[in-house]
Amino acid sequence: MARSRNGRSEWERRQAAQRREAERNAREQARQAKEAERVRQQKYIEDQQKLAEKKSTEVEERIRHLDSILADALDNSPFSFDLLTVTPRMPTFNPGLLGTPEPQPDWATYVPAPPGVVGKIFGGAARYERELIAARNSYESDVTDHQQRESKRLSALANARAEHDRWAGELQAKASAENAQLDRRRQGLEVGDAKAVEWFVSQVLKTAQYPTGFPRRSQVAYRPENRDVVVEFELAPRNVVPDVRGYKYIKTRDAIAPIPRPQTEIKQRYAQLIARTALRTLHEIFSATPPAVIEAVVFNGRLSTVDLATGKQVRPHLLSVEAERSDFIDLVLSKVDPAACLKRLNALISANPYDVEAIEPFIAFDLKRFRFSEDMDVISALDSRRNLLKLTPTEFEHLIRELFIAMGAEAWTTIPSKDGGIDAVATSKNMFFGGVCLIQAKRWSGIVGLEAVHALTGVMADHNATTGVLVTPSWFGRASEQFAQRNRITLINGAELKHLLKEHLKIDVITGVTPPRRVRGSDNTQTGRPGP
Repeated sequence: MARSRNGRSEWERRQAAQRREAERNAREQARQAKEAERVRQQKYIEDQQKLAEKKSTEVEERIRHLDSILADALDNSPFSFDLLTVTPRMPTFNPGLLGTPEPQPDWATYVPAPPGVVGKIFGGAARYERELIAARNSYESDVTDHQQRESKRLSALANARAEHDRWAGELQAKASAENAQLDRRRQGLEVGDAKAVEWFVSQVLKTAQYPTGFPRRSQVAYRPENRDVVVEFELAPRNVVPDVRGYKYIKTRDAIAPIPRPQTEIKQRYAQLIARTALRTLHEIFSATPPAVIEAVVFNGRLSTVDLATGKQVRPHLLSVEAERSDFIDLVLSKVDPAACLKRLNALISANPYDVEAIEPFIAFDLKRFRFSEDMDVISALDSRRNLLKLTPTEFEHLIRELFIAMGAEAWTTIPSKDGGIDAVATSKNMFFGGVCLIQAKRWSGIVGLEAVHALTGVMADHNATTGVLVTPSWFGRASEQFAQRNRITLINGAELKHLLKEHLKIDVITGVTPPRRVRGSDNTQTGRPGP
């Protein structure tokens, strides 16, 4: 084997060159692998950062939706019956293959070819006559079959069209019935019919658009005598406010970590949220309803939660506001601070709604006690039940005395009265009013106005009473309810009195009072007067 001057053979030189090439390739592959890993790591980090940014954007979007709950409603057109009108989508009649008639048999395709001159000489004429007869018979048979098939097709087509027309008629009839019901409810709303008003306001609340996670639970009651509507509204749970401000990717831990939102900010945002919800609901109801029917709205906001002390499900009130339409429509809601606006409306708001610190609402929601019944009271002369207005003052006093003793009064002292009602002092540790309570009854047939509630506070001061109760077979105005709420006075109207008598004394009575229905063009106010 030939050797070079340095003693290395050609083969050894080739082997060394191959080793060097292999080493270079290995180093290049290692470099490429390292670069690929670096690129992969960089992309992974960028992907994680983008994911963190996306999660942060979702949180920011959630907060934006919460902050715009009121503003979004202000941009919407008021809810109306027109949005409920049913317009049926009438189906187009599609007969399919039944709509395409089958082509009639064509005689030209049956008739045989006539014989030529040579054919006629060799008997072609007779054969042609036979073929012609056979062709005519076949043609006539096919025509008959075609007519039968066409008759069946036309019959099936008529049946299909009749079924379509029946179906379309049913859709139209159903829509017409629903629209007729809507018209009746529209008319009921215009005249202040309680059921129609409650139904319509419920539709207003039901169709309101809220972010995901908001409950859709509410109750509505309308008092024609006061021209106000009371709404029990389920507030959003506290966890709708995100407890994080955003997310960031931490490279050293290879983790997407949340950025906590301060607890003080969460509480402030939740308080603002329920304030916006209340103002939005008031706005939607006032915007959609006739001013002559609804002059005021009472909004009670409740929260479904668990009492940590008992583990039981509870629904405390966190907000209650009674807004007059005349005051509310003057507000520029797009510019108000929700909490400050509610404060101006004299709302009762939990000091710490996030911590579920409950408040006592303006009006407790109980339909059985809430509104006057129009069952037999309107024909009380034909009713065998006791009529409260026809009781003598003494009989009325004894009945009220029996009621409050049944409710837990431990002592009862009658006080001389100068206004045609009764005054009494009751004491109790267990009754809803507690302590020493002065009870006054107004056996009136009309509205008990604010002056009567004012007078009761003076009597309470004279007798150093803890609380007061004003009882009437009739009803109270909103101003009376608001004043009573601020001055430790419980008002019991005729509907509530009827309920309490049945609950505690098992006595079914009629109030003898028919609250005024709204008459277009009048204010329907009726001053309270003692009963006969």
